[in-house]
Amino acid sequence: MPRLSDHPPRLTAAALTAALIAALLVLLPGSAAQAAPVLLSQGRPVTASSQENAGTPASAAVDGDNATRWSSQFSDPQWIQVDLGAPARLSQVVLRWETAYAKAYRIDLSTDGAGWSTAYSTTTATGGVATHDITGTARYVRVYGTQRATQWGYSLFEFQVFGTSGADPTLPGGGDLGPNVIVFDPSTPNIQGRLDEVFRQQESAQFGSGRYQFLFKPGTYNGLNAQIGFYTSVSGLGLSPDDTTINGDVTVDAGWFGGNATQNFWRSAENLALNPVNGTDRWAVSQAAPFRRMHVKGGLNLAPDGFGWASGGYIADSKIDGQVGNYSQQQWYTRDSSIGSWGNGVWNQVFSGVQGAPAQSFPNPPYTTLDTTPVSREKPFLYLDGTEYKVFVPAKRENARGTSWGNGAPQGTSLPLSRFYVVKPGTTAATMNQALAQGLHLLFTPGVYHVDRTLQVNRADTVVLGLGLATLVPDNGVTAMKVADVDGVRLAGFLIDAGPVDSPSLLEVGPAGTTTDHGANPTTVQDVFIRVGGAGPGRTDVGMVINNHDTIVDHTWIWRADHGDGVGWETNRADYGFRVNGDDVLATGLFVEHFNKYDVQWNGERGRTVFYQNEKAYDAPDQAAIQNGSTKGYAAYKVADSVTVHEGWGLGSYCYYNVDPTIRQDHGFQAPVKPGVKFHDLLVVSLGGKGQYEHVINTTGAPTSGTSTTPSTVVSFP
Repeated sequence: MPRLSDHPPRLTAAALTAALIAALLVLLPGSAAQAAPVLLSQGRPVTASSQENAGTPASAAVDGDNATRWSSQFSDPQWIQVDLGAPARLSQVVLRWETAYAKAYRIDLSTDGAGWSTAYSTTTATGGVATHDITGTARYVRVYGTQRATQWGYSLFEFQVFGTSGADPTLPGGGDLGPNVIVFDPSTPNIQGRLDEVFRQQESAQFGSGRYQFLFKPGTYNGLNAQIGFYTSVSGLGLSPDDTTINGDVTVDAGWFGGNATQNFWRSAENLALNPVNGTDRWAVSQAAPFRRMHVKGGLNLAPDGFGWASGGYIADSKIDGQVGNYSQQQWYTRDSSIGSWGNGVWNQVFSGVQGAPAQSFPNPPYTTLDTTPVSREKPFLYLDGTEYKVFVPAKRENARGTSWGNGAPQGTSLPLSRFYVVKPGTTAATMNQALAQGLHLLFTPGVYHVDRTLQVNRADTVVLGLGLATLVPDNGVTAMKVADVDGVRLAGFLIDAGPVDSPSLLEVGPAGTTTDHGANPTTVQDVFIRVGGAGPGRTDVGMVINNHDTIVDHTWIWRADHGDGVGWETNRADYGFRVNGDDVLATGLFVEHFNKYDVQWNGERGRTVFYQNEKAYDAPDQAAIQNGSTKGYAAYKVADSVTVHEGWGLGSYCYYNVDPTIRQDHGFQAPVKPGVKFHDLLVVSLGGKGQYEHVINTTGAPTSGTSTTPSTVVSFP
């Protein structure tokens, strides 16, 4: 098994950060957060004196992609300028020159785009990455070249302007958690009534705007049945799950949908101990419904009452003393947990690092079992230290097995709430970026947040944590969030909902072309869900892009909607779901569904996936709509031909072409045939004969046929 450290040397994160930003936030014990520079220019309007051709526009210099560039005509002088949108206090300009660089140039500042002052000038530049510390307040920043170093024009991969916004840079940290965070202690009256009130509102509100977080302070609660509907999260506030005990149940069932649990999405339970009333708790969910850091002192039933359909879920860092009854669950992933036993399995049941897991036996029973999880780090969580709210940030574990909390205090660090900007409904993207630039983390309270500009996470070790499935909606075709080429960012617990104007992507982790090694302190993306359509028209080119090396994506559902509002082959067009360009990226619990072309494109080296669940797009109008050259259909999971090392365990793809059931799909999986590219326990399924697969992976594996919904499997590839 390849290790994350087994790769060619790359730049350290510290070295790259030092080259880009000379002075970042420093937090010393007892000191207050100070304003830190933020990247202000990325994605902003930009103009230039000329461009070499249509492939080198001015916008390419501020798109965050080191593989694209602006280049000018072959004459002097030439200029490029960016509009920051509002006056800002500037601290630094970074120019990433291509081979055709400027020998002589100046950096000019303006508040109105008409009158200019010079902040820096040189006649002896040598190209490469040029970092210039500057001072001044400006809305417009211009690079004005007066002498080329080559016979070609001026060519910039990136033109980056850093500073702080002109608004007050000292936003407060901490504060109350807003009206949709409901906190209980054991003496709170009528807890059951409040739980029931929210459930009545949220039980069938699949695409509603309500968002709720229940928080239980440490202690013991008797006789409760917390029924959990859409966009509702329930959590304990102890440092250990056993600090908060409910003598009762935390329940998800499917009465609202006639006993069918295949649409029980977007809810969660975390950090509680349960003594179920009848000995077994019921958690009948499908995608985007994590069960984390739970201790069930009894059994756990994953099927709805009456054992109706259910379609996929996720357990992590949990202990279930009794049996987990899988029953009708078609696929499930359990990570770093302890269970008494596991009963039944339909198609695809995957375990990594689970004490008590069934033995490897795929395809009959369909159990894929890894003794440990290669690399993991649990999701950050809110807890109470006495009367003070803090966020615990768990430490990275390698080759983990069992829970992080079962043997003494969990390992990690605590951050006081005063280090977080508490985001409440109505907060603008500009304010969120100001808080991030100031050095604060973000804690999203439950709500729906429209962002008219990209949220820029540029500081190492930043935590962005959502409560109650807080939802970001990008306006005007922007990318909702981008993470810089830095160590240790934690993104967790929120939903990104595509807007009606096509976005190039909804979440990007790292800039294109990065060479930085983040193996010692990787970024984690956990319970971050992507949705295109369903709640209304939505469009994007690709849902989530991972460029930073060593990133861990731990439980995501990236979904192009097959039902709801704004749904249609072209209405909620989204060609690609999940694209990995970084090396040594690990996905644990990857759910990606219904994209118009490739659901997963894996271009980076040494990638690994433990559990994958996919359905191809239901609504393809005919064979021609999905034809990929001479290939019938786009693979659900494609590894690029250039990749030499890749590995996956427990991957499934299903088709249900209900518009044209005659559609044929050549394969569910596509990968180069090389010694280092390995897959274990693959399957494809035709649901009721609505479309068929010719093979499982490449030209390997028997075709599906008929209407019996019987998997075709491959135990090992190649």
